[in-house]
Amino acid sequence: MDLRAQLVQYYRWLRQYGLNDAHSGNISVREQDKIWITPTGACADTLQIADLIACQIGQSPPQGTSLDAPLHLAVYANNPQAVAVIHSHGPYSVAVTLNGQPFKPIDFEGQLYFPVVSVINIDYDRYVQTSPALVAEQLSHDPITVVKGHGVYAQAESLNLAYKWTCSLELSAKTFFIAGQLHHL
Repeated sequence: MDLRAQLVQYYRWLRQYGLNDAHSGNISVREQDKIWITPTGACADTLQIADLIACQIGQSPPQGTSLDAPLHLAVYANNPQAVAVIHSHGPYSVAVTLNGQPFKPIDFEGQLYFPVVSVINIDYDRYVQTSPALVAEQLSHDPITVVKGHGVYAQAESLNLAYKWTCSLELSAKTFFIAGQLHHL
């Protein structure tokens, strides 16, 4: 399957499985020297391959790209092995990191994949200016990170693996939350 078609499918799955609302989050994929990214305000339910926008590392993103396009480009520039970047808004992942502290999964898979998930604190009024460098730096040595109160960023050598990290973190966060409700923590 074409990488752009895969990108559209994974973006739809983020919505379908509750990791984004209809118009939130963004995804990009590296295809040789191009980066394909979702447009600003993309609707997961109606996104088409033709809606994706091509970007180049080291250049300003074209008009209409996601607000996070500079962040995605910075991740690729800092991490030559990255093929995919996914930004999602999983409610449990966001909720359990609102304290701004690193998240330590309590479940087996979470501890296996990422024993500690960093949480980046960025002032919302400075997000656009500061997030590209901060997130790209964190993702240069971690597969996943959370921006406090905003959402999850995952990078990997494939869309499937970035999606796996995103889904795994959300399930770990949900497990943590449920365990807390049952007073197991």
